[in-house]
Amino acid sequence: MAIFEVMFQQRIEEIKINLRYFKKLYVAVALVFTVLLIGIFGYMLLEQYSLVDAIYMTVITVGTVGFREVHELNDDGKLFTVMLILFSLGSFAYALTVITRYIIEGEFQLFFRHYKVNKEIQKLSNHIIVCGYGRNGKQACEQIHSGGIQFVAIESNPAIIAQMREEEGILFVEGDATRDEVLIEAGIDRAQGLIAALPSDAANVFVVLTARDRNPGLKIISRASDDASEHKLKRAGADNVIMPDKIGGTHMAALITKPDVLEFIDYITGRINIRLEEIHCKSLPANMQNRSIRELEIRNKTGANIIGMKQSNGEYIINPAPDTVMLTDAKLFVLGTQEQVMKFKASIH
Repeated sequence: MAIFEVMFQQRIEEIKINLRYFKKLYVAVALVFTVLLIGIFGYMLLEQYSLVDAIYMTVITVGTVGFREVHELNDDGKLFTVMLILFSLGSFAYALTVITRYIIEGEFQLFFRHYKVNKEIQKLSNHIIVCGYGRNGKQACEQIHSGGIQFVAIESNPAIIAQMREEEGILFVEGDATRDEVLIEAGIDRAQGLIAALPSDAANVFVVLTARDRNPGLKIISRASDDASEHKLKRAGADNVIMPDKIGGTHMAALITKPDVLEFIDYITGRINIRLEEIHCKSLPANMQNRSIRELEIRNKTGANIIGMKQSNGEYIINPAPDTVMLTDAKLFVLGTQEQVMKFKASIH
């Protein structure tokens, strides 16, 4: 039941968001047309005007231009004209205020910016989708951006959306991440990975289920608050499940038992100019494959270090020996400054 309650609340919020931009404008336009229709039908009924004469009389009345009437009005027509003028003044003043506000306060600019963002998202491929732009989602986006990878954030909270609009360069979709159409708008079929960082574990399960169904080859990472949710998320299709509270506690304990080691790791992962990259051996040129680390002289040529390797069977080799052969189906973990890692990447292309 909790899952359906979360989905219901998210969809209600999404409906409110979608109506927010145009509701007042629709009301203003409807008021103007209502005034015109009341005037036309009123003159046709009270003064027996033809349709053209009624339209003419209504326009010169609400426009207060002072032209002569089609013919002399009777008492009912005069009272109706007075009421029409008073009603039209209020309606047109409201409509003018709403339209001016949309222009001055940038509502139209927001609409066109949303249109532009959607166009940019449609051009993306091999990007990352981050569902939820709260504390964990925002931090994930910052880390992805620092790695030079494009991303699209999905958020439904109006307050957070307002903050995202103030930040430059963020591509985002406003809506419920558990819905197919929202994920499609974010480019789920063309994405390489997805991070489910919604505050509710139930909502993250739905996101993972929907994303895995839309893109079976997608790399999916999900956050979880409850230990019991980890198994459910993996059954739903998550490749990895992260529990921020547990990681935070472990990190704090490690800062007591081995503070320098943790500070060194934080220094490496927190600095933009220091990179730890994974590189598939199959992406290496033919003359570099199936050769040892010593033969390639990667450190001497680029300054980067191979600090680890993952073999095809999932086994990790930490600090591989110089005689370790880089097999085609393995992965390398390369550490160095941004310039050193980029130099190494340039040497393999």
